[in-house]
Amino acid sequence: MKILYYLSAIALLTGTVTTAEGQIRDGQTVVVTASNTSNNQLLAYDTSGRLLQTVATNGKGGVGGNAGGIARSGNKLALVNFGSESVSLFHRGEDGFRLTQVISTASAPQSVAFGHRHLYILGATGVESHRVYEWGVDSSPDGIAPLVVADGSAAQVGVLENQLIISEKSNAIETVNLSRENAVEGAAKLVENIPANVNAPFGLATRGNEAYVTIAHANEISLVRKDAVVTVTGSGTQHAPCWVALDGPFLFSSNSPSQSVSRYLVYGTNIIQQAAVAATFHGNPTDIAYQGGWTAVVDGAGTVSHLSIFKVDGDGNLTLNGVATLGGGANGVAIVPGE
Repeated sequence: MKILYYLSAIALLTGTVTTAEGQIRDGQTVVVTASNTSNNQLLAYDTSGRLLQTVATNGKGGVGGNAGGIARSGNKLALVNFGSESVSLFHRGEDGFRLTQVISTASAPQSVAFGHRHLYILGATGVESHRVYEWGVDSSPDGIAPLVVADGSAAQVGVLENQLIISEKSNAIETVNLSRENAVEGAAKLVENIPANVNAPFGLATRGNEAYVTIAHANEISLVRKDAVVTVTGSGTQHAPCWVALDGPFLFSSNSPSQSVSRYLVYGTNIIQQAAVAATFHGNPTDIAYQGGWTAVVDGAGTVSHLSIFKVDGDGNLTLNGVATLGGGANGVAIVPGE
């Protein structure tokens, strides 16, 4: 199996362009996003916003209105290629990131998440699971389930203890069970107690068996636990909290039409807004990541996107550390700490 994998990887990488603008050092925190262009590329930056490396995905971009377009597990990255219905896998080594695999998906991928030794891929009409091994990811899914609505409005997938949670912008917050081997099993089903005013669930962040899910056009963030919405909190003066990121006690929401990020304190069943405006942007935030004392936000304004990188202190305050200007439509963001 390993020999076949490495032979296929060599064939795959033929013609792949890797450009190193700077050197990625051991122990260095790196922020990654995707160009989301017809010739999709992984873009790696340091925390000051300096471009370090560009790597072709060997796929086509074109996704929009989603979050989790890039997922990380240890030294592995997964990145969606919406236009070519594939997901690219990367490995971080001594020389930075290298493309190791491209796997085909059952439908155009929107969002990816690692967990339970699997890669879970949310497509336009379904969700699928792929086993993760030391050598890479199994190209064949070990489970597939159709979505509740399945009209192409899929937004994000997250991993819970024994389930996946999924948002569809056509007013669906749903879960799908995992088998004993953590493969997708059975059919997706709506969670209970979805608010009557539900209007466009977008982003989500998970921890343990809980998920914080935005209901963007209702200006709300909800807590989902045990297949039911148990808490709903309004976003105050900021409109349409679209995407969220969670680490420690703080939950950050990116509010696209308000061009801002808000900070919430979360514990138990409480979601308390501490700062309505923790940061502002020139464009509409499209995705957010938060890990290890860093927050990164991608925003879009017409043909230009930006990657803003913030240092987060112990009180959850954001201090801008660097900004990079990207082409329009950049998608996905992940923080890769040096390990």
